[in-house]
Amino acid sequence: MKIIKVDKNLKGDLKAARTILKNGGIVLYPTDTLYGLGVNAFNEEAIKRLYRLKRRPPNKPISICLHDTKWIGKVAHLNPKVERIIKKLLPGPFTIILKKKDRVPQILTGGSEKIGIRIPDNIISRGLSKEFPITSTSANISGMKTHNNIKDIIQQIGEVNLAIDAGPLKGGASTVIDLTTDPPKILRKGAGIEKIKRIMVGLRV
Repeated sequence: MKIIKVDKNLKGDLKAARTILKNGGIVLYPTDTLYGLGVNAFNEEAIKRLYRLKRRPPNKPISICLHDTKWIGKVAHLNPKVERIIKKLLPGPFTIILKKKDRVPQILTGGSEKIGIRIPDNIISRGLSKEFPITSTSANISGMKTHNNIKDIIQQIGEVNLAIDAGPLKGGASTVIDLTTDPPKILRKGAGIEKIKRIMVGLRV
């Protein structure tokens, strides 16, 4: 297994990681909260491999990471009200739930028509997803503790094709907000929860 170290500014050469993702491999990468496990979100065989690695039940969905907000309309359905909220939230430590478009593999959504989307405030994760969405799921065995450093993560889950080591991360899960309901519904409180509350009040949703 190859490990790439990035500096304190999260800068590093991502060419090897992008090649691995294109070829169906699994990359362990940093986000603005915890480390995530990434595969090409359009590659169903790679997604199946990821589920096996995490020992995750197939009925439990996996979110995706996008490069920027322009990508959202390519994978999910939007309306003006939702777009206003997204502009306030992303990039940031949030997972937004939207109705997916057909190009998103059903295997990612656990049979649901909704998809979780992240755009972390992190140049590594956004750089990896520049050409196509990648999965954004915590780097752990399903149901087990999520560690904040590469060494402990690898010890728990085993080897992946490549790991991007940004040192220990601050930890904490993203806040999950369902934007398919009106008003939007917070499904999980995590990082950035106070910001979401302020935005909801400001937009009077």
